[in-house]
Amino acid sequence: MQQALKHGHVRVWSLPTGPLQENAVLVAGAEGEGFLFDPGDDADRILALVRDSGVTVRGILLTHAHFDHIGAVQPVREALRVPVWLHPADLEIYRQGAASAARWSLPFIQPDAPDHEIAQDQAFTAGDLTLGARELPGHAPGHVVFLAGTDGEDGVVVAGDTLFQGGIGRTDLPGGDHPTLMAGIARELLTLPDATTVYPGHGRATTVGAERRSNPFLR
Repeated sequence: MQQALKHGHVRVWSLPTGPLQENAVLVAGAEGEGFLFDPGDDADRILALVRDSGVTVRGILLTHAHFDHIGAVQPVREALRVPVWLHPADLEIYRQGAASAARWSLPFIQPDAPDHEIAQDQAFTAGDLTLGARELPGHAPGHVVFLAGTDGEDGVVVAGDTLFQGGIGRTDLPGGDHPTLMAGIARELLTLPDATTVYPGHGRATTVGAERRSNPFLR
């Protein structure tokens, strides 16, 4: 079983899925309730992670709607019987998931419509876990990031495709905008404590401080 990384009372699992190695992220509090982020592919593996973790998932939260982040939404939501949240500005991208995957000749299960919308500063609570949503467009029009415990050294950010270890999200896709992304990273991420752990949509976890010091795109 994959072990959780602990940040105070918050526990985080990150599971690379599919041919694009998109990270599905599971976040839970000490009481064993939490949320699943961006189930991109490999539904069986994601469900096994949830089962083995013992976490009661209260919902699926999407950082954005590119196909590699939503490919397992439908089977996972049906298996867990939980609602799905998405920012409304990404709804059209969500609806085009199957067409986008087809351009890469990749199999894809088009998910049913999201159940709820995400708004700036919206709070999500599951047991003793509370997450806050922050709008950070630029990679996608409705991209959001989710923050937990960011008042101290145990802070966590589920960052999607905004900030990576040594990189940033691409902005050459439909709806992308480089200046908007850079402004959002500066506003929503670089204002966090250096010790805040960043869980990106691809690749390894990093910290705000490490990226502030060494990420070439932030210099």
